[in-house]
Amino acid sequence: MSYRTIRYETVDRVGWLTLARPEALNAYTTVMCDEIVDVLAGYQADDDTRVLVITGEGRAFCAGGDVRNTDEVEEAHRRQLGHAMVMREGMHRVGRLLHGLDKPTIAMVNGVAVAGGLTLALLCDLRVAGASARLGDTSGRVGLLPDEGGAWLFPRAMGMEAALRMTLLGEIYDAERARELGLVGEVVPDETLREHTAALAAALAARAPLAVRVAKKLMLRAAGTSFDHALGDAEFAVDVVNGSADVAEGVAAFVEKRRPRFEGR
Repeated sequence: MSYRTIRYETVDRVGWLTLARPEALNAYTTVMCDEIVDVLAGYQADDDTRVLVITGEGRAFCAGGDVRNTDEVEEAHRRQLGHAMVMREGMHRVGRLLHGLDKPTIAMVNGVAVAGGLTLALLCDLRVAGASARLGDTSGRVGLLPDEGGAWLFPRAMGMEAALRMTLLGEIYDAERARELGLVGEVVPDETLREHTAALAAALAARAPLAVRVAKKLMLRAAGTSFDHALGDAEFAVDVVNGSADVAEGVAAFVEKRRPRFEGR
C-alpha cells in the first residue's frame, strides 16, 4: 500500500515503519496518524512479521504534533471539534494500538524526539538512540500539555520528580542523559544505529513467536493487576505455550546442540 507521510517495508520478518516528513521533523498530522494506525493493525494481524521498528527520516525521530500544517488548519474550519482535537484523537488511536500490541516494537531514535514524539518512542517496548539524539518534553514551552499519553508514560519511565522537571521546565536531554533517566535503553554511534537496531530486531524475530507474544501480554496485564492475578494469568499462558510445536523444537534443538527453527505454532 502507498502512503503519503510514512514508508513501510518488511525485511526478513521485521517491519520498518519510517515517518517521512523530514521537512517538518516528522511532526505528526491527522493523515500520518491514520497511516500509522493502518500499519499497526496490519502488523498485529500478520503472523509472518514478528518485530516492528519505528524510526524517522532525516534528522528527527518525531517532533510531536504539527499544529502549523497549513492544509490541515484550513480544513479545521469545517470541523466542529477543531484541528487540535481531531489531531489529538488520531494520536490517541495510535497510542492505544501501539501500547496494546502483543508483538515486540523497537523505537530507533535517530534524532529529535520531543513532546508527542517522545511519547511515540516510549510506547515502544525497546528504544535504541543514536548518539546525536535529543529527547524531552517541549509542550509546556508554548503552554501545551503532554496530552498524547505523556502524562502517563513519563513518570513510569523516569519517576515522578524527573518527569515533572522535564515537562514543567521543558527540558531536552542528550542521548546519554536520556539513557540515564530511563527514556532510552541504549545509545550507539549514529553511524551504526540502523545496523545495531536491525541486529536487535533480527534476534527478536528469531525467538519463538508464541512465547514472545504471550510473555509480552503477561507483562502488560501484570502492570495493572495484583501478583495473585498475574500468577493466574501465567498458569493459563503456560498451558497455551508449553504444548506448542515451538517448545518441542526448542527442546530438540537444545539436546541436538543446534539453533532452533521457530515457526510460531
